[in-house]
Amino acid sequence: MDKVDHPTQGRGFFKTLCLVIVVVAVTAVATVQLTTAYLFPKSFKPVELNHKERQELEAKLRSLKFDLRTGPPAEQKAPAAVLEPQRYSEAGASREVSFSEREVNALIANNTDLSDKLAIDFSRDLVSASVLMPLDPEMPVFGGKTLKLAAGLELYYKNGKPVVVLEGVSLWGVPLPNSWLGNLKNIDLVHEFGDEGFWKAFADGVADISVGDGSLTLKLKE
Repeated sequence: MDKVDHPTQGRGFFKTLCLVIVVVAVTAVATVQLTTAYLFPKSFKPVELNHKERQELEAKLRSLKFDLRTGPPAEQKAPAAVLEPQRYSEAGASREVSFSEREVNALIANNTDLSDKLAIDFSRDLVSASVLMPLDPEMPVFGGKTLKLAAGLELYYKNGKPVVVLEGVSLWGVPLPNSWLGNLKNIDLVHEFGDEGFWKAFADGVADISVGDGSLTLKLKE
């Protein structure tokens, strides 16, 4: 006897096919959106200090003779201080500078065009930076997208000298090979290049340096 195709079987197959197509389409869209959000993020949220934090930061900046903006534009209408002649003196001057992670990110947000493109993190003996870099719109494939970079720098003081070590650089969360970084990864840059030039001058001028969870403190020599 010949096999008879029932209409209900055809409809069942059609429903199953439609369901598979819908699942594949939803999965594809979700994958594209998640990949785009991770690989090509739009921006970071700039840090905004509260009133007390702004007062503390402004006091630090005044002690360093800096006049930088620390609050939103609506609160930055005060006229700039008038510069007056005064005799130079180092008497009573502090040689120690300390900033919190929030203060540094707030300064970046309010005084540079990197407010939504650069974020700094302080953890024990480590300074980390996350960077969003817009790509040229005319670049093939990735044109107009945003490049996501991250880097870590070990920073502490030991045996009378600062220690500066590049922990690594990542692109979209993928660590770059040491050879691409000039073989500078995991090398104490002060020890390696501190015989002359910038690194020698930097090391000779630092009396102590400490990075903790959310803070950085630098003490300079006379």
